[in-house]
Amino acid sequence: MSYLNGIFGVSGKVALVTGGATGIGRMIAEALVCGGAHVVIASRKGQACEVVAAELNALDASGSAEGFTGDVGSEAAIESLTAAVKSRTDKLHILVNNAGITWGGPYNSFPHKAWEKVMNVNVAGMFTLTRNLTELLGSAATDTDPSRIINIGSIMGTVPLAEGTYSYSASKAAVHHLTKILASELASKNITVNAFAPGPFPSKMTAFAIGSGEGQAKVGANVPIGRVGSSEDIAGATLFLCGRGGAYTSGAIIPLDGGMNAQGPTNLFANALT
Repeated sequence: MSYLNGIFGVSGKVALVTGGATGIGRMIAEALVCGGAHVVIASRKGQACEVVAAELNALDASGSAEGFTGDVGSEAAIESLTAAVKSRTDKLHILVNNAGITWGGPYNSFPHKAWEKVMNVNVAGMFTLTRNLTELLGSAATDTDPSRIINIGSIMGTVPLAEGTYSYSASKAAVHHLTKILASELASKNITVNAFAPGPFPSKMTAFAIGSGEGQAKVGANVPIGRVGSSEDIAGATLFLCGRGGAYTSGAIIPLDGGMNAQGPTNLFANALT
C-alpha cells in the first residue's frame, strides 16, 4: 500500500451517502468510490441513484457503488431507509448525511410551513437516521480506525447570511451545533462526527445562480479566493476525514468556502481615525 493510500484511502469500507445522486453528495460518493469504498447511494429519486451508481462503477476505480430509493423526510421513510441499509450490510464505516432541502421567499411572506419542512428534513431527519445507524457504525469502529460521520452544513449556517432562505440558514446552523453534540455523544463508541460548511458549489440547489459559466464567475467574484468550489475541493476533504489521516478529528466544522467564513468588516475603527 502506498503512503497516500495509507493516509487517505478507504479501501474495504462501506459508506452510505444520502442525497448522493447530485451535487455535493455525488462528489462525495465519487471520491469514496475512487478511494476504494463500497458506496451505497440513497435519495428520493431511486432511479437517479441507480444511474449514478452505474456511472461510478464504470470509472474502473478500486471501489464500487449501488443506488436505491431512500428518503429522510418522515419517520416512516427513515425506518424504511434504515432497514434497506441493514439488509445490505452489517457494518457501516462511513455515514454522510447530505440529503437536504431549501426554501426561499421574501421576509414579509415567508411561510411557517417552510420552517416545518426544512427543519424536519435537514435537522430531524439527519439526527434520526444517525441514531438508527449508530449500531452499524459502532460495529465497524476500532480504537485506531473509528467510524466516520460527515454532516453537510453550509457557509449560510456559519455567517449571518440568508438571502431569503431563512429556515435553510437556521437549519444549517443547527446541523453545525448538532455535529458537535454528536461528536461528544459518540466519541466513546469510536465514532467521529464532523461537518462540512460549503460555500457555493455547482448543484441543482444552486443552479439558479451558478448554473452557467457566467453565473459562476459573478458569484465567484464574491468569494475571497475568487471562484466557486469544485469536485476536487470536496474530494480532498472527504478522503482526509474518512481515511486514516482523519481518525483524530472530531467535532470540526470544516469550511469549504474559499475563505468566506473568515471575511470580516473591511472597516471597524478606521473611520474614527480619519
